[in-house]
Amino acid sequence: MPVETLENFVGGEWVRPTATGYLDVPDPSTGALIARVPRSGAADVDAAVVAARRAFLAWREVPVAERARRVLELRHRLELHAEELARSIVRENGKTLEEAEGSVRRGIEATEFAASAPSTLQGSFLEDVSPGVDTTLIRQPLGVVAGITPFNFPLMIPLWMGPLALVCGNSFILKPSERVPMTATLLARLVAEAGFPAGTFNLVHGEVAAVDALLTHPGVDGVSFVGSAPTARHIYTTAAAHGKRVQALAGAKNFLVVTPDADLDRTVPAILSSAFGQAGERCLAAGVVLAVEPGGDRLVERLGRAIEKLAVGPAAAPGTLVGPVIRADHRQRVLRWIEQGEHGGATIAARGSVPPDAAGYFVPPILFDHVRPEMSIAQEEIFGPVLSVIRVASLAEALEIANRSRFGNAAAIFTRDGRSAREFVHRIEAGMVGVNIGVPAPAAYFPFVGWKGSFYGDLHATGRDAIEFYTRKKVVTTRWF
Repeated sequence: MPVETLENFVGGEWVRPTATGYLDVPDPSTGALIARVPRSGAADVDAAVVAARRAFLAWREVPVAERARRVLELRHRLELHAEELARSIVRENGKTLEEAEGSVRRGIEATEFAASAPSTLQGSFLEDVSPGVDTTLIRQPLGVVAGITPFNFPLMIPLWMGPLALVCGNSFILKPSERVPMTATLLARLVAEAGFPAGTFNLVHGEVAAVDALLTHPGVDGVSFVGSAPTARHIYTTAAAHGKRVQALAGAKNFLVVTPDADLDRTVPAILSSAFGQAGERCLAAGVVLAVEPGGDRLVERLGRAIEKLAVGPAAAPGTLVGPVIRADHRQRVLRWIEQGEHGGATIAARGSVPPDAAGYFVPPILFDHVRPEMSIAQEEIFGPVLSVIRVASLAEALEIANRSRFGNAAAIFTRDGRSAREFVHRIEAGMVGVNIGVPAPAAYFPFVGWKGSFYGDLHATGRDAIEFYTRKKVVTTRWF
């Protein structure tokens, strides 16, 4: 297939950026070059902001029901192109087709929620707050909103942001990860086909220069971000310092507690899916299993046998369960974490295999046993197919270890005991909690709730939090003489 040179989408037109220079986009499964993405700069961002600001003035006046119909038309087009979108994700990200299809479905779910805006945007009214005086609360759009999205969900996370921002009456600028720009380009085409006016949805490719220009541009009113913890801190502090509303979803270290009475026939597959699905490159991936004794030996033995059978290979190959990580440098980073775990005293209880002739960026699935809580592999986000097991004497000890983490994205418990499950749900310091569920991702009509160092901001992504984020309240007090 020919190598595609991508363009920005600004003011309803495909345009070449003024900035010079392009980045290569390889297929993670093969290493072959599949696209070149522009390194847009401040002038390119400014052009998008100007177009978005101009479009906003008319778009905010469009009745909310009509904006919702545009979203429903986008949903229809997402359904029509679902297979094309999934295969684009497989090609540029390295997910398996099943994983890609699931992420497309979750993105469509978020779009469906956005279409409910005639209900979710409703305000409130109180008659006679004092004699003859009434008060009305209304929600109005924020203005121009930027979405800065990560490589691991090329479609789903842009759909968390764009449809909701648009249906609330804002204009939107998408800056996708430069590692996965092709699916975002396809999304921009579908948004235009759905009938959104020119300038309401804009796409600017690039890396740090484009991001910093969005964070500091006076014409941008809000920034929504998903990515690593260090970048999230930079996004939050920089954008907030320039007077913008910000939500920055950050990194994670997710703990799964397994009690001795857990149903291992169901627990082990759930842990494998959580830890090794998408090659561990997701913010809800299991990083540490806290095995409550005396169940540790049995659990590790079952996990080890299953891990050694995991089929690692090209994302599009039939039967592949674990695809590649995103880039060669990321593979080296994960391999260094594995080496550090071995040198730190942890035991590799199981190691998957990588096809010997594989040209892509593959990492063998790794299971570490006898990990100590103070080890780096138990504290830091690895973002790869690496799972650590810490043995603990009780649920109380498991909670104490998990709650010491500076992250608080997700956690889960596997147990048959309701009292243990209730205690865990009550005491765990994480925003998204599972009971016998390895990936406790909430549906799009609930907020995606990170705690502690896993989130910077006030209003979370998706659900009613997102409606609040993309609007601002106005309170009108009225007296008629």
